Amino acid sequence: MANWALYGATGYTGPLIAEQAVARGHRPLLMGRSADKLKALGEQLGLEHRAVSLDDAAGLRAALKGLDAVVHAAGPFIHTSAPMVQACLDEGVSYLDITGEPDVFKAVYARDAEAKARGVALIPGVGFDVIPSNCLCAWVAAKVEQPHTLDFALAGIGNPSAGTVKSGLPLVLGGGRVFREGKEVSWPLGKGTRRIRLSTREVWGAVAPVSDLYAAHKATQVPNVTAYFAVPTKLARLGRIGWPLGVAALPVLRAALGRGRLDATIEKRVKGGTAETRAAGHSHLWARAEGPLGHAEAWLDVSEGYAFTACSAVLALERVVKHRPKGALAPAETFGADFVLEVPGSRRTDVTSGQPGR
Repeated sequence: MANWALYGATGYTGPLIAEQAVARGHRPLLMGRSADKLKALGEQLGLEHRAVSLDDAAGLRAALKGLDAVVHAAGPFIHTSAPMVQACLDEGVSYLDITGEPDVFKAVYARDAEAKARGVALIPGVGFDVIPSNCLCAWVAAKVEQPHTLDFALAGIGNPSAGTVKSGLPLVLGGGRVFREGKEVSWPLGKGTRRIRLSTREVWGAVAPVSDLYAAHKATQVPNVTAYFAVPTKLARLGRIGWPLGVAALPVLRAALGRGRLDATIEKRVKGGTAETRAAGHSHLWARAEGPLGHAEAWLDVSEGYAFTACSAVLALERVVKHRPKGALAPAETFGADFVLEVPGSRRTDVTSGQPGR
């Protein structure tokens, strides 16, 4: 059995991952900052626990010594990822996380050579929504000879946790990003909103600054990539008409967020989903790749985001420990485009042919 740790075990998603791990026969070491919370969860699940701060570099390295891997679930990852990645590189421990923050992906991918030299894997985004989008994008891209354009969209993320909202707000306020001819390009907030057909309905899709964009580009090497996120009709229309006004207001909103004024409100009002909403929820994705000789298009329907993450993170951990990949990697280039179908509730449809795409 794998010898690994779950850091951030007592947040919103951490306990879900821990429960799934135990259900699959794992005995992860629970780690985080709060000794009291770790003790309570450890007693509940019958697992060992160890409190250590990410600010304590020596203590963190000591805690990781001898482990095969770490699943990092403590956000906002823009603040927490770097010290954990460094400790993993120092100790020769593979690193996986569940982030959805673009700057974290870029920072982790930049350490590919170090990861290869240390013989470990660094894989950000082993949960929803990166696993589904990355696997779907890789699948459609592989169906097209010399693909030059890749578009994809996500909808139905469920009820976000406070941590997700706090991590996501700076991304939204920063406007969109796209890849054009292999280069990352800024994209004004609200510009380019379009209608997109999912398996269940048609939605408005706004160009989104999501981490999936970077993972999709890395996994497929398609030069022109655009990610869309489903938005309500009123918001889409406002964005299409008034995005210049919205861009002008961003500095004020960023300043308020930067001073932490919104954190307390988010913590108070955003509680995340319940076991019932996680069981009933679903998420939907679409992707289309185009090349000089044709195109491929597919839908992917998966379970509610947090339920998906709890399962996919453990499955990814098992693959890393078994196969020992090396380098800073996107999920699909590590596990393959069909990996998403191993998560219960996942169904892919080849829209181009109208057939199930397994």
